[in-house]
Amino acid sequence: MTKKEIIRAGREVLDLEARAVSGLREKIGDAFVRAVNLLYKTKTRIIVLGMGKSGLVGRKIAATLASCGTPAMFVHPAEAGHGDLGMILEGDVVIAVSYSGETREIIDLLGFIKRLGVKLILITGAPHSHIARYSDIILEARIDKEADPGGWVPTASSTAALALGDALAIAVMKRKGFSERDFASVHPKGALGKRLLRIETLMHKGRAIPRVKPTAPMGDVIEEMTSKKLGMTCVVDGAGRLAGVITDGDLRRMIRKHRDALLSRTASDCMTDGPVTVMKGDLAAEALNIMEQNRITSLVVLGTGERVEGIIHLHDLWRTEMF
Repeated sequence: MTKKEIIRAGREVLDLEARAVSGLREKIGDAFVRAVNLLYKTKTRIIVLGMGKSGLVGRKIAATLASCGTPAMFVHPAEAGHGDLGMILEGDVVIAVSYSGETREIIDLLGFIKRLGVKLILITGAPHSHIARYSDIILEARIDKEADPGGWVPTASSTAALALGDALAIAVMKRKGFSERDFASVHPKGALGKRLLRIETLMHKGRAIPRVKPTAPMGDVIEEMTSKKLGMTCVVDGAGRLAGVITDGDLRRMIRKHRDALLSRTASDCMTDGPVTVMKGDLAAEALNIMEQNRITSLVVLGTGERVEGIIHLHDLWRTEMF
C-alpha cells in the first residue's frame, strides 16, 4: 500500500466508526431512561457480562460505572458456570453485552439470572434475539457495517457498544448528583488523583499551624513565624477564629515603615485584615489557582465558624507534582 492508501484506510475506519456512534443518538429514548433509573435505584451492584470483544467492552463499562459512583464488576460468562455465578446476588442488575444476542455462554446463564429475579439490561445489535427475549430492557446498538472489508471483525459494533455504555454510566452519574469531589474520593492515585487531591490531605494542622493572638508583641510574632517555617502566621481570637495574617512580606514592609519601633507594636497593628482563604474540602488544584491569581505562597484553611483548621503552602503542592 502507498502512503496515501494507508492514510485513506485509517480515515475510512474513523469515519465509519464515528457514523456508528452518531447513529445511536436517535436510539436514546424510553428504554435508555428506564435503564438509567434502574441502575440509579440499585442498592447492591451492577454485574456486566460479555464474551470476546464484547467482554473487553463489558470490562470498560464496569470500570466506568464504578469510577462514577455506581458499584460494578465484570463477570466472565464462561467462568460463571464454574463457580463465579456466586458473584451474582439477589438485588443486583446484570448488563449483558452481545451484538448478536446469541452468545451461548450468556444464554446458559439466563435461567439462573431469572431464578434470582435479577433484572437484565441487554446492549445488542439484535433486539429480537434469544437473549433479548429474556431481557427486561434492551438498548439497541445496531450498526450498518463493521470497519473491516469482510465485516467479520467487531470494530464499529464494539465502539458503538462502548459509547452506549459510557452514555449509560454518565447519565447515572448525573442522576445521582455524583460531584467532582465524590469523583476525587475514588481516584486517589495517578495524574488524575493528583489533580483531585483535597486540601485537607495536604495542609499543616494542629501544632504545625503558626498562630498568635491579636495582642501578641511583634517579637513573639517573629519567633512564631521563624519556628513554624511557613513564611506567615495567623492572627486568631480567643475562639480560634481568623482575624488576619502576617506574612514575611508584611514583616519587611513593617520594618521599613517602623524600624526599631516595630517591636513595640502588636500583631493586630501589623496584620492584614480579610486575607484570602480556602475551605478544607476544596481541591488542591483550586488552592494552586488562588495562589497564582493572588501571587501568594500560603493560604489559611478554614472550617466551620471561621475557625482556622490548617495552612496550605505552595511547597506542599509542589511535592504532589501536580504541575
